[in-house]
Amino acid sequence: MSNLVAVAYPDAATADEVRTQLAQMMKEHLIELDDAVVVVRQDDGKVKLHQATSLAGAGAAGGALWGGLIGLLFLSPLLGAAIGAAAGGASGALADVGVDDNFMKELGSKLTPGGAALIVLVRSSTPDKVVPRIAQYGGHVIQSSLSHDAEEHLNAALSQSAAAS
Repeated sequence: MSNLVAVAYPDAATADEVRTQLAQMMKEHLIELDDAVVVVRQDDGKVKLHQATSLAGAGAAGGALWGGLIGLLFLSPLLGAAIGAAAGGASGALADVGVDDNFMKELGSKLTPGGAALIVLVRSSTPDKVVPRIAQYGGHVIQSSLSHDAEEHLNAALSQSAAAS
């Protein structure tokens, strides 16, 4: 089962940098993420979600491939690819994997204008190696499904780094 962790940061650049660090740690097999989204509350109050991957783009690419292959059977690979890309793009845009978008927008509306949050769905991790690398960016936990002790430990690590800098 995955754990949800949302950490607030003063700006989107910091949240993006932490997401980049988490992506690097995924390559090192220190953490497995199901989702990682940067939520930004703009100065005008609007909430924007910056997803790590585009499901519509991935769906369109897969649909074009399958449509082209099926089109070969009917001697019209270009038409098949076009129809497949359209269908794949539409299904990818409608698919919602990971953290619920409405939940993220609601959480983002509670941020201060100009602030950001990184919301991650963690499948597994090695906390003793992950926490020190993200602690240097500061922040504070605003929502999590971690145990009380684990959440306190994460918050303490994040606040110690913020106090040191």
